[in-house]
Amino acid sequence: MEKVDSHKTIVVKFGGSSLADHERLLKAVVAVMNEAKKGRRVAVVVSAMGKTTDVLMTTAKNASNGKLEKKDLDEILSMGERTSIRIFSAALKTNGAESCYFDPIDSNWPIITDATFQNANPILKDCEKNIRECVLPLIKQGIIPVVAGFLGKTKDGKITTLGRGGSDTTAFVLAEALGADEIVLVTDADGIMSGDPKIVSNPQRLSEIDVNTLVGLADSGAKFIHSKALKYKPKNINVRVIKHAHGNLSKEGTVITGALAAELDAEIAHPFPVAEITVIGNGISANPQIIQEMVEKTKQHSLLLGMSMNTNSIILYVSQEKNLDALFNNIHDITKSNNETIAMAVKKDLVFIKTSGVGLEETHGIIGKISEDLRLNGINISGILTITSSILLFVDWNEREKALKLIKNSLRTAK
Repeated sequence: MEKVDSHKTIVVKFGGSSLADHERLLKAVVAVMNEAKKGRRVAVVVSAMGKTTDVLMTTAKNASNGKLEKKDLDEILSMGERTSIRIFSAALKTNGAESCYFDPIDSNWPIITDATFQNANPILKDCEKNIRECVLPLIKQGIIPVVAGFLGKTKDGKITTLGRGGSDTTAFVLAEALGADEIVLVTDADGIMSGDPKIVSNPQRLSEIDVNTLVGLADSGAKFIHSKALKYKPKNINVRVIKHAHGNLSKEGTVITGALAAELDAEIAHPFPVAEITVIGNGISANPQIIQEMVEKTKQHSLLLGMSMNTNSIILYVSQEKNLDALFNNIHDITKSNNETIAMAVKKDLVFIKTSGVGLEETHGIIGKISEDLRLNGINISGILTITSSILLFVDWNEREKALKLIKNSLRTAK
């Protein structure tokens, strides 16, 4: 999308930890003011202050004995963000800025969603229309809009919440429609780290990471940015993650680049047939030297496309682009020379099919559906691996077109 004009526009989201008390909130307000003084146009997205959402959730559920309807719970949870926007906008005004807030009860509310309460999905066409009609004109006038993150509204006016990472989703959708130059996520971390500081010592801040790499961390349980939110990251707008303690929106952090494929899809991921090399034994995983030798030999002769392992076996999936006789003999020699390995088997002429897309991990039963659809059509799965937002399947090479068509259909009909 083209930029709205020559002025730099940024969308900044403040997480709950960034607004946990009046000192942090004031620091956030000053940081926004400083950017505005530089001539930048700023749109602000705020989360509920501190642990407000958790408190509201616990209180509401306990008070209703867990029988509260989802739509009623969304109405209650919205109070956290709806309070934040009022305080933040008022603080901007008292510091000399022109500002207004956007509440889902208002007619000019920009984020329209479906009616999936507790985990609603933005209807992007409606969101873009509303943002460009209601938010963009204010920014052009130098007014700082403060939008409630995490919240949406159905077409018939019911308040929804966007689920995990909801405020990030709000910022991404807002930035896309505004044609912003940059998105800044203000958090309690210095950026995206090489490891969770609560688990490992001395993690390092990553200066840059592609969103397709980051989604692997998100799906693996790392609490950086939820994969559902990453689905909405604009392709041509970088995201910078910084720490609230700096009080400076220009501070270096981690830059997130690229975009994810929004729809579930499948493709033949390697143009040549694939061989499956299986080595069985006892306690193979306890001897990493064996695994290292096999991987090194594979790299000398072919391209390693995948690997799976348990205590008593290791399976290597390798390209048949070149003759693999030497590799088979090398792996067999390793098998004979170690006490932990017993025998080797090879299956040739497989196809490597990759299924991917944001939301794959949230599509319940998808592996079972794919497997059943292939079984009913007489196609056996030789191997299956799951990693991040991907399912990797290996089936007979001669069935590749039929299998790909069946898998694509499984994805389209998955609920």
